[in-house]
Amino acid sequence: MSAAEYQSGLDCNVLVLNKHYMAIRIVGAKRAFSLLFRDLAEVVSLEEDRYSNYDFQSWCEVSQFRRNFEPDGHDWVSTVNFHIAVPRIIRLLFFDRLPRNEVKFNRRNIFARDKNKCQYCGKRFPTSELSLDHIIPRSMEGKAVWENIVCACAACNVKKGGQTPKHAGMKLIQKPIRPRHNPLVHVHLGHHRYRSWKQFLDHAYWSVELK
Repeated sequence: MSAAEYQSGLDCNVLVLNKHYMAIRIVGAKRAFSLLFRDLAEVVSLEEDRYSNYDFQSWCEVSQFRRNFEPDGHDWVSTVNFHIAVPRIIRLLFFDRLPRNEVKFNRRNIFARDKNKCQYCGKRFPTSELSLDHIIPRSMEGKAVWENIVCACAACNVKKGGQTPKHAGMKLIQKPIRPRHNPLVHVHLGHHRYRSWKQFLDHAYWSVELK
């Protein structure tokens, strides 16, 4: 297994359910394996349109079988003695709290809401080439809230400066709003590896809290 393959496995996301099978958050593979190894969670695996449950030891055994017969169907992490498939979903065995229903106000979710598009010129950019712009500048007592923060590319940010869009002769391509649903969940579901999440998110995806 190459270093790139090892890294890609650890970079995967895992949907976490409470013990009543309600989606509560998304975590990285490292955190998921930690919960499984300590017997705080079990794997929930989609198999031929049905879900099966495995504890850590059983999942290790299943992984060996799948490594031989369907290696391309999973992301993998290598240990000293064996390979283990990264689970798509885990269920906490002793956690029964209800999910939160508020989308966190953070940089990651703002980029996802705006789909990495500059909200002035409409062009899509890598995250590293975007900044966050206060529509009403902080110097004019503009607040750091969903409705006043948008993604902006470097050129548009410089053009706007410390002005309002109107004074800078610029227009927003869409009015910023507070998301009712977690925007990153939609991004994840666009990737085939996360399609098994759909059944659990159809009714509760608005509540998933990111790591």
